[in-house]
This record gives sequence, C-alpha cells and structure tokens, in this order.
Amino acid sequence: MQPEETLDTLYEGILDGEMNAAADYVQAALDAGLEPDTILKEGMIAAMTEVGELFEEGEYFVPEMLIAAKAMQAGLGVLRPYLVASGVDPIGKALLGTVQGDMHDIGKNLVGMMLEGAGFEVIDLGIDVSPQTFIDAINTHNPQVMGMSALLTTTMPKMKVTIDAMRDAGVLDSVKVMVGGAPVTAAFAQEIGADGFAADAGQAAALAKSFLTPV
Repeated sequence: MQPEETLDTLYEGILDGEMNAAADYVQAALDAGLEPDTILKEGMIAAMTEVGELFEEGEYFVPEMLIAAKAMQAGLGVLRPYLVASGVDPIGKALLGTVQGDMHDIGKNLVGMMLEGAGFEVIDLGIDVSPQTFIDAINTHNPQVMGMSALLTTTMPKMKVTIDAMRDAGVLDSVKVMVGGAPVTAAFAQEIGADGFAADAGQAAALAKSFLTPV
C-alpha cells in the first residue's frame, strides 16, 4: 500500500469509528514511512475535524462522534511514543473537570477526546472537582485552556464559585475558561465571567483552538 493510501485508510477508519482497526492503520502508515506528525495532522486531526463538522451539520450524532473519538484514541495509543520520540509538541494544554458536587462525566470525556483529536494535551481532573483543585492544577500544568462541565442546574453555581476563586488566587488571567453541559447557556457563561461556551464536544474543540490563535 502506498503511503498516501495508508493515510486515507486511517482517515476513513476514524471517520467510520473503526476502533479495533485504527491502531493497525496507524502502524501501517508508520511502516509505509510516513512521519508521525503527518499521520497525526493529515490522518487523525483532519478526520476528527470532519467528525466535528458532520456533527454540526446533523449528519453525525453523539454515538457516532463517540466511536470516532475512541477510534482516534486507539490510534493515538500507537502513535504517541513516535510523536514524543520525534519531538512533536501538542498545540496546547487543556485542563478539564466536572464541577464540585457533579458526578457526570460522559460529556466531559467526549470533550477530552475531541480536544486530543484536535492536537491538545489533555489533563482530566475527573468529576466533583473543587475550585482549589482546579487552581492547583493550573499552577502545576500551566494550561492555556480550562473546561468546566455541569449537568445539574444545582451544580451550575459552582462554575461561578470556581471562577471567583481563580480570580482571588490570581490565576484567572493565565487561562481561557470555557464552560458547557446540558443546562449551561452562552448567557450564563457570560454572566459568570467565562471566556466562552460550547454546546457540544465539537464546538468545545473549535473554541479551544480559537483561544490559541493570537488576535
């Protein structure tokens, strides 16, 4: 198989959510002599970008997005050591967590997968994350982007509590904060002082990338 063909196969495999085969497709592309950076950008990130676009257009739904993201992660498992060895840096760091009192993580996990698919290094703090835990992680990891998720209207106020605590701790200006979750709105995001709102994982990845682009 020609190098370009292995790349096309990988691209289509991720698009179709071929989770078990994606790792083999990555290996085939490596064996064909393609650079890890090329495989990542032209095979995997390009495919996940199209997945996000198909979701926006209503062609894909959450299940399709999820299996595509899992296929991408399976391929990334093979590719990551090669990326590290060749000195390919992530485009940025993103810190994620579900706010204190909220135990839901499916949406957050999907955002994490889409961010990885967009080329970010993702630090996932999990569920029920206290404001101080977010602050400590910002100081430790120096992310450019931080994402907070809430699925319950009762935990939404914790987003504002966290942002206020970040301001008091002097770390709010060092990171762009985006929020999301079923009950969260753009108006609420603006009201609490977040930098942005994403209605779904595809939008979250696009928003995070936009934060890296100098104005």
